[in-house]
Amino acid sequence: MESKTNQAELLNVLVVGNNPIELSKTFESLGQIKHHTVVTEIAFDLVSIIERLGRFKPHYILIDDNLGKIELKLAVSTLLGNRKTKHIPITVLKNSNYQEALNTGVMNYILKDSITAESLYTALINSLKFKKTQLYLQQAYRKRRGKLFLALRSMS
Repeated sequence: MESKTNQAELLNVLVVGNNPIELSKTFESLGQIKHHTVVTEIAFDLVSIIERLGRFKPHYILIDDNLGKIELKLAVSTLLGNRKTKHIPITVLKNSNYQEALNTGVMNYILKDSITAESLYTALINSLKFKKTQLYLQQAYRKRRGKLFLALRSMS
């Protein structure tokens, strides 16, 4: 029974960024999340993301937007295209609100300047809720799409 409690309190977070010094505030905030043990791994690019995912099963993925626009889009599309990782919510850590947002599959954004343990935890939980809702709606749509086509066909 104790192991179930410990498992529920465990949060695995994969942090993707090319500057660990700049991400130190994020790591510090992750360590201050109350009532949960946060286990983190860091990846620096798409190759190291894939290597980490081979042995680490994250509940959340945080990606620093300093990776660059092309690398960020490639990482997100690769993660969303893989059946083993498409269910993992992705949050982008942004330097500024003025930069253009990535619009495919990212569940949440958080400004690096405003990161606290509470705001980071809230962002992670919200991104998980958004992802679960998105997956539910996709499944519901697929189930009902066939019924809609049959109904439309029978009307003609």
